[in-house]
Amino acid sequence: MNSHVSNYSVVGRIGEGAHGLVFKAKHLPSGRDVALKKILIKNFEDGIPINVMREIKALQLLRCKYIIKLHDMFPRGTSLVLVLEYMSCGLREWLQQRPRDLTQPVVKAYAQMMLKGTRYMHAHYVMHRDLKPANLLINHQGILKIADLGLARLFWPEGGRPYSHQVATRWYRAPELLYGARYYSEHVDLWAVGCIIAEMITKTPLFAGESDIEQLAIVLRHLGTPTEESWPGHAALPDYNKITFPESAPTPWSELLPGVEEEAEHLIRSFLLYDAKKRISAKEALRHEWFFSHPLPATLEELPKPTQNGKIK
Repeated sequence: MNSHVSNYSVVGRIGEGAHGLVFKAKHLPSGRDVALKKILIKNFEDGIPINVMREIKALQLLRCKYIIKLHDMFPRGTSLVLVLEYMSCGLREWLQQRPRDLTQPVVKAYAQMMLKGTRYMHAHYVMHRDLKPANLLINHQGILKIADLGLARLFWPEGGRPYSHQVATRWYRAPELLYGARYYSEHVDLWAVGCIIAEMITKTPLFAGESDIEQLAIVLRHLGTPTEESWPGHAALPDYNKITFPESAPTPWSELLPGVEEEAEHLIRSFLLYDAKKRISAKEALRHEWFFSHPLPATLEELPKPTQNGKIK
């Protein structure tokens, strides 16, 4: 695409992202709908802020059908505008407005797409660090894509460098982050994936805390008090000794996931392990029997379609 503001006609405002306003626009030479993410840059002479550069680099690196595409970027006054592919709505809207449309075949198809995007990110040593329904967008064809890579970082399989623990939206935040871990890897994304699959099936968030402490308390109450066997090294995490919780046995999974079939429960449990290294990888999860049992994942033709203006049909 040609990088100039005159090539775009703004149609309307979509919303506000973590780093700026997002508009729907038309790329006039091609007629293609796009999303314009307008990021305020206080002083271009100081360069583009590191968090914005990280998002741009991640989007440039990750060229996958299930990750939102960066078409272009250009400066506009005191802002930098990212030209992204237009996505009609998000999984969060689907869960809130039309949960009955999330049938088992549709949930399996969305889970597959999320896992394929996650597998691709992790194969390229990128962790997203903020996977949640609001960052899983759906286009007018019904294809789900991972978006908003503002918190994405490169990781090294052998570890070795610290990161901020203040990442991931609370309900999808892995327990090691809740305990202040600075050294972690792509496994934090896998915990979030398990929470999202559970939410798509049950239509309600799995661990919905209203504060970080309550979030941790809910996880510990449901999964049970961690031990050195279930979570090696957890007692050495930075915030472990800051607060103590009553000892608790795990809630039976049949209560935590009522009415959920055995294969789906097994897959979710494989993500939601205290020991991050034992969480099932996205690559392994795509081979899980749940995806090959009846009913099979919906085909593209069978997926519900949002309209071009972002409304859910």
